[in-house]
Amino acid sequence: MKANRKYLQSCVPILLCALALPIHAGTARREASKASPRFSARIANDAARTPRLTAASAAGSSVLRAQILLDRARFSPGEIDGHYGGNMRRAVAAFNRAHRLKGGESVDARTWKALNRDTARVVIPYRLTSADVAGPFEKLPVETADRAKLSAMGFESSIEGLGEKVHASPGLLCALNPGASFDKAGVELSVPNAERPPLTKVEGLSVRVSGKGHSVEAVGPDGTVVARYPGTVGSEHDPLPVGSWKINGVARDPSFNYNPELFWDSEPGDEKAKLPPGPNNPVGLVWIDLSKPHYGIHGTPEPSTIGKTTSHGCIRLTNWDALDLSRLVSPGTPAELVE
Repeated sequence: MKANRKYLQSCVPILLCALALPIHAGTARREASKASPRFSARIANDAARTPRLTAASAAGSSVLRAQILLDRARFSPGEIDGHYGGNMRRAVAAFNRAHRLKGGESVDARTWKALNRDTARVVIPYRLTSADVAGPFEKLPVETADRAKLSAMGFESSIEGLGEKVHASPGLLCALNPGASFDKAGVELSVPNAERPPLTKVEGLSVRVSGKGHSVEAVGPDGTVVARYPGTVGSEHDPLPVGSWKINGVARDPSFNYNPELFWDSEPGDEKAKLPPGPNNPVGLVWIDLSKPHYGIHGTPEPSTIGKTTSHGCIRLTNWDALDLSRLVSPGTPAELVE
């Protein structure tokens, strides 16, 4: 958090964020080599293919298409990976409810019809720019004290940065582009079309966080779900602070003030430390401050963990979803936190 923003200086972060080490291209390629089936841009872009998708569908190009369309519709599946996991199932169920469809957690013919109203190509060509590969990229130290010495907590590799830009796992990018180089400007790749249509602020908007639903929703005054994002919400030691709160404000590119006194699992000898801003900062690229002291909605350096792990009470989203939500809220926006 910025040093001159008093309400941001004592936020409680996420343990897994604090020590997370993002994935590299080599690891991503090894993951992709294990993945089956491989993903095809041609099949993903074929709107005429509307197979029924369920949790048993596991993975594939049609799953990838549905994920990208859900992401563009702001019913985010989290990190796009082409697999029908828990975040995907919950996103599909929420999309079906919002459109009064009976598909539940499955993508059926009616779900496809609603998704395919978005006629954009879902996998598009992308040419790596000099900025994409410029870096600097460096492996982050594990110890908090060593991280505090850095000038910024940037990406560790160009493929990690590209993954954030297109909302995708590095493993998926490698599977879509077998053998491709991700560190040379001018290389043309196939990537998810994750550019969401512009969305203006809605008068009377509120935020609803659900522990059981592993989600954060932006809700209009008539109850319409404007946007839904998967989230990591609380834990046994630091449960979600259920209740009615408000948003105090938003800080982008926050630094992070680590205070071991606020952590049940801090170790003897841990000292306070200020970590620099950057996408791999413990709270990511944005902090949305709640009126409940020490709590907020924020980004993460580890998008693959969203909805699958626990937190120290705060609400954690992917960086891109947290930034999206930050553009919809204002100081005073109500935030209802429910079990």
